[in-house]
Amino acid sequence: MAKTKAELQSELQAEALHYIGDRSGIAVEIGTGGGKTLLGLKHMALQYTDTKSFCVAAPRKKIFESWINDAKEYGFEYLLSCITFTTYRSLPKQDLRHDWLYLDECHSLKESHAEWLSSYDANGGKILGLTGTYPSGNHSEKARMCNEYCPKIFEYHVDEAIDNGMLNNYKIFVHMLKLEKKKKTVEKKGKNGQVWFNTEQNDYDYWDKAIHGATKPGQAQMLRILRMKGIQSYPTKVEYVKEILKKIQQKTLVFANTKAQADELCKHSCHSSNPKSDENLQLFKEDKIYRLSCIDQLSEGANIPNLKVGIIMHSFSNERKARQKIGRFLRLSPEETAIIHILCYEDSIDLHWVKNALKSFNQSKIHVHRPK
Repeated sequence: MAKTKAELQSELQAEALHYIGDRSGIAVEIGTGGGKTLLGLKHMALQYTDTKSFCVAAPRKKIFESWINDAKEYGFEYLLSCITFTTYRSLPKQDLRHDWLYLDECHSLKESHAEWLSSYDANGGKILGLTGTYPSGNHSEKARMCNEYCPKIFEYHVDEAIDNGMLNNYKIFVHMLKLEKKKKTVEKKGKNGQVWFNTEQNDYDYWDKAIHGATKPGQAQMLRILRMKGIQSYPTKVEYVKEILKKIQQKTLVFANTKAQADELCKHSCHSSNPKSDENLQLFKEDKIYRLSCIDQLSEGANIPNLKVGIIMHSFSNERKARQKIGRFLRLSPEETAIIHILCYEDSIDLHWVKNALKSFNQSKIHVHRPK
C-alpha cells in the first residue's frame, strides 16, 4: 500500500531531525509540502523543558499563524507559552537570552541583523534556519548572512517531493509576447508635469540605450531598476491576462505587478491597500470565489487549498522568488497537476529573467507558447 502524504512528510522530518542532531547554527532547506513549520515544532519539542525560551522570527506576522495552528493541530500547543514571535524587522529588539532562535524563511536575513546575531551567538544562543529557498552562491547579502549564521546542512527539493508522491505535479507554460511597436500605450510624464504616450518598444529601447551609455555603476543600477519598473507597467501583459482568464474555468491566482493591475484584473484582489484583502483571501481559500489577484505578499506563508492554476506576470531574475510563487500551486492531491502560466517579453531582457528564474525546475515540464 502506498504511503500517505502525512507518512511521507513524517519520514522526511525524521530524516531532517537526524541530520540536525545536536547541532545549532545551521539551516535546513525543505521545499513546499515538506512541513518546515512542523519540523521546527518537532525540533523545539526535543529541546523543551519548562524553563526553555524560544524565539521564532519570520518576515511577516501572517506566518506566525502557521506555527500556532500547527502547534494546536499536532499536539505541540504546550510550546506556545515558551515562544516569542518576532518579525525580522524587530529581531534586533529581542532579548539575547532566548535558548533557541528559529529563523523561518531564513533567506530574509539582512546585514542589519548581523550585530544582534553575533551578540546572540556570543551569549550562547542557538540558531536553526528553516527555508524552502536557501539562497544560492556566496555573493548576495542573503547568501552571505545565511552562510555566516546558519549554513545549510540538509535539503529536500520540490521535484523530489513530486517524485516521491508528496506533492502534485506541475506544468509551466511560458507565453512569449512581443513588445508593442505601433500603438502608443505607455504613459510618460515629464518633470514639468507634461504627459505624452510612447510605444512599449520605443520606451524599452530608451532605457536599454541609457543603461549601456551609463558611466557609473550606481547610475547603471538605477537605470536597470527604472527599466524593470517600465516593463512591469506595460499594458500588453495586462491585456493578455484578461484574454487567457476568459478561457480558464478552474480556481486561479494571478500574481500582478502592481496594486492597480491586481484591481483591474480581478474583481477580488489581495494587497496592502485593499481593506477587504483578508476577507477576499478567506473567500478564496474556502472556494467561495475562484479568482484572486495579488502581488508578491502571497508568495510566502499562504496555503490555499485546491489552487489549480496560476498566472505570473513578471519573473524576477531570481529562482528563489519563482519557487516561492510556484510553490503556492503544489498543494493539490499528488495525482493532480497544477498549471502555471508565466508571461515573458521575448524580445527583451525579460527572456533572460524568465530563463534564470526557471533554471532549477525540471525543464521537461516547461513548455513555450507563442500566441498567434
